[in-house]
Amino acid sequence: MQYPIELRFKLLTFGQRITATDGSGNVLMFIKQKMFKLKEKVQIYSDENQSREIFQIASDRVIDFSANYHFTDAQGNDWGAVRRKGMRSLWSAHYDIMQDNAVDMTISEESPMKKVLESILGEIPVIGFVAALLLNPSYIVRRPDGTELLRLTKKPAVFEGKFILEKLNEMPEDDELRSLLALIMMVLLERGRG
Repeated sequence: MQYPIELRFKLLTFGQRITATDGSGNVLMFIKQKMFKLKEKVQIYSDENQSREIFQIASDRVIDFSANYHFTDAQGNDWGAVRRKGMRSLWSAHYDIMQDNAVDMTISEESPMKKVLESILGEIPVIGFVAALLLNPSYIVRRPDGTELLRLTKKPAVFEGKFILEKLNEMPEDDELRSLLALIMMVLLERGRG
């Protein structure tokens, strides 16, 4: 994959639609999430025309704070899962990326204070809007030993969500793809922020 990878989604649409493009501007994935589902289900296509589904992300239970979101390819092969860490996520976003039912990588917020400030200032009418534009969160994907692999940064935008994914260290292609799928699901779950 060519970095940086950009994730963009419109805020004023029914259901979520995210376009992932690489550093050259080529579409890597088109992500579609249906609204009003009790169990989360996200379909990932190879292009914006949705001509070929390449991955699917599905929750293992009905609306739950600590659900596992499993990744499968078009042939039904398991690619791992991502899980939000329950109570720890109240202070800062924290997710585990799983492979073969073991934690392979983690996603955590770089600055938890941004989440606290955004929550406090977000309740004040005009200041909350400005705070949401200025206090953009960033997330780090790490190995359990602390090695930083990827950084996802929210960029200021009014009518759309925009995230930039940068590579910090070398990693196998399968882990890159698994991380990207996990970050997509995290963006969908954390989309109300910034």
